[in-house]
Amino acid sequence: MSADKLVRMANQIADFFRSQPEDSAVAGAADHMKSFWNPVMRRQIYAHLDAGGTGLDTLALDAVKLMRTGDPVAAKTKT
Repeated sequence: MSADKLVRMANQIADFFRSQPEDSAVAGAADHMKSFWNPVMRRQIYAHLDAGGTGLDTLALDAVKLMRTGDPVAAKTKT
């Protein structure tokens, strides 16, 4: 899947959770992506994050960073 599509999806998920308090919104978006995105998608968004995370809005960026914490898939993408 293209990075642009993953960024768009992450931003849409973040938008859904945006009405919640910030900590809850970040955690909710991270949990949703970790639960419903397959390992390939997660590896790709982590690689995009490592490349600068262009296009991710603030909430989505924070959610991807949180999602990466403790995700065994992330260990395979860190440089």
